[in-house]
Amino acid sequence: MKQRVGLVVGVGLILVWCLLPVVWIVSLSLKDAVAVTNGSPGFFPADGAFAGFDNYRDAWGNDQFRRAIINSLGISLISTTLSVILATLAAYAIARLEFRGKKLVLTTALAIAMFPVVALVSPLFDMWRAVGLYDTWPGLIIPYMSFTLPLAIWTLAAFFREIPWELEQAAQVDGATSWQAFRKVIVPLAAPGVFTAAILTFFFAWNDFVFGITLTSTEAARPIPASLSFFVGADPFNRPASLLAAGAVIATIPIVIIVLIFQRKIVAGLTSGAVKG
Repeated sequence: MKQRVGLVVGVGLILVWCLLPVVWIVSLSLKDAVAVTNGSPGFFPADGAFAGFDNYRDAWGNDQFRRAIINSLGISLISTTLSVILATLAAYAIARLEFRGKKLVLTTALAIAMFPVVALVSPLFDMWRAVGLYDTWPGLIIPYMSFTLPLAIWTLAAFFREIPWELEQAAQVDGATSWQAFRKVIVPLAAPGVFTAAILTFFFAWNDFVFGITLTSTEAARPIPASLSFFVGADPFNRPASLLAAGAVIATIPIVIIVLIFQRKIVAGLTSGAVKG
């Protein structure tokens, strides 16, 4: 009984700790600008401070915001697709084939994934301006892949090692080619790992701020996290906090939808291999 009570209290505290910022930003997005400026207390806006969904309509009606959403969706989806495809092929080769330098490849991939993002911003800024990739989609896709691809390789390599080699051999005995066995047998069995790698890649690309703010100068390629920092409103000295909160909530909705749709596969991918036997 005491353990159950302790578990309930612990879970409740964790939920409060995690959801409190969400409740606060949603409450802020429902207040009008005057109430925010005057410091309206409380999480839930009073009648006089309640702006309804006006902030959401204003945020979505902003051309800059809609363009940033399109940029984030396009760049994140392309980065995720390319990273998962390349990581699947590379991880399969690392897990199944024996070749010289395999450990070096994995070590190098892990070192790249752990490399601080800020350290690459200045060299990339100069390089991208020289080659014409500055303020373009490829100028963001390439840096995103340089960090997400190693992580995806590590994640998928662990999954491919757990798949019995006999299944692939049995498919080849039945007449399947190596590519058919990989595509129709190995990849479906590694689906939880593929989804996990895709979700992690998409989250990194969608939430990135450093590359987005540094490697863009216009709305041509600026993603949503960087674009929100340019929401200054009519008065640059009085930031529209409620409008920014509404934009942040809208930008979070795609992540929430993805997690709700693929939550089982995400949990399966993150916990696979944790328990043996």
